[in-house]
Amino acid sequence: MQSVTSLTLDTWDGTEHLGVTSVRWEPQAGDAIIRSVSPSDAEVPEYSVIPGLIDTHVHLLGYAGSGTPDFLTWPLVTRPEEQVLHGLANANRALAAGVTTVRDLSADEVQFSLARALADGIVSGPRVLAFGMVGMTAGHADLFIPPAFPIRKPTADGPVACRALVRHWARAGADGIKIATSGGVLSVGDKSAWRNYTREEIAAIVDEAHALGMRVAAHAHTPEGIEIALDEGVDSIEHATLITPELAARAVAQGVTVAPTLLINETIAAGAGASTAQATKATELVGRRDALLRQAAELGVDFVLGTDANARHVQFGDELAEVRRMAEVLGWTAERALQSATSFAADAIGRPDLGRIREGAAADFVIVRGKPWNDIAQLTADRIVAVFVRGRLVFGSLDGKISHG
Repeated sequence: MQSVTSLTLDTWDGTEHLGVTSVRWEPQAGDAIIRSVSPSDAEVPEYSVIPGLIDTHVHLLGYAGSGTPDFLTWPLVTRPEEQVLHGLANANRALAAGVTTVRDLSADEVQFSLARALADGIVSGPRVLAFGMVGMTAGHADLFIPPAFPIRKPTADGPVACRALVRHWARAGADGIKIATSGGVLSVGDKSAWRNYTREEIAAIVDEAHALGMRVAAHAHTPEGIEIALDEGVDSIEHATLITPELAARAVAQGVTVAPTLLINETIAAGAGASTAQATKATELVGRRDALLRQAAELGVDFVLGTDANARHVQFGDELAEVRRMAEVLGWTAERALQSATSFAADAIGRPDLGRIREGAAADFVIVRGKPWNDIAQLTADRIVAVFVRGRLVFGSLDGKISHG
């Protein structure tokens, strides 16, 4: 592996194009920090460097092997020790697409352990943030497991139990908390319009999480679910499929970010890897979605990259296609689309040190052929030359034409 501490390339910093710069970094406590970004008169017409991409919504523990086992059954019959290896494989598939940070939004001790191993350099891969799920009995998260199956994920009912589960996840190493304020699409037996939790329970979860310094992400498809999430002070909304102009204005005013997860709902609506009931639910949502989301974008909603990748309906590595689709549906410029996957996504997860190329930021970069901030069609896997995480080259190689030190 090449030892590299500087790059001289055409630079897009997460917000704007800087021109050709020399980016220098140095190791720091198992990580690497950018020390300078200075103009250069070098000529590098073919290559560019952008910040590492951030997927704010994934589910790492999906089957990563060949074939297509049943999406709902595989986790039930596969031990956690084996699932973590699939999670690492999925994380590295995202890495090959330039994704240097992922946020798992249904994590437990398996993902917490994987995140620590990656942070400590035990294994190589992207950064992982892991949010523990706090869900009710018969809620969205609970309906992925058949009623008779004896091994179930933790649930909590009532404000006291909700606070206790938040504390459990904090003690286990969670970076944040995930809740649901509406039903879901892939969950079996519910409807997207179903209520999940009472106001008192949600208020207890959000209060306890914030008291422990953790952000709260809320799954919500319907206007009612989005309204509840906004009322109770969550930090991000996942999906927000049927967001109204009034709710969009509130999200802007409250600084709540939204990951629209476009491709997964389109895939399910098309029937790929889905039951008839799941496809029907997705079709009802997608049929009303695009005009509402575009209107929300025009009102200034802070949409960020979040794929809901699970290795079945959306693959790890599909992040690039999701960004391109966001540009199309939301009516964005290429630069705004790329911001959604870098600096805006970094702010959404509370990590302003990521998603940027600037002094003091983490040394996570992607070297690409072309200038995707001018033409989002150039944001494709075949154009990725190399990926750096924590200042280390972890995917690809440096072409002899790329100046480095």
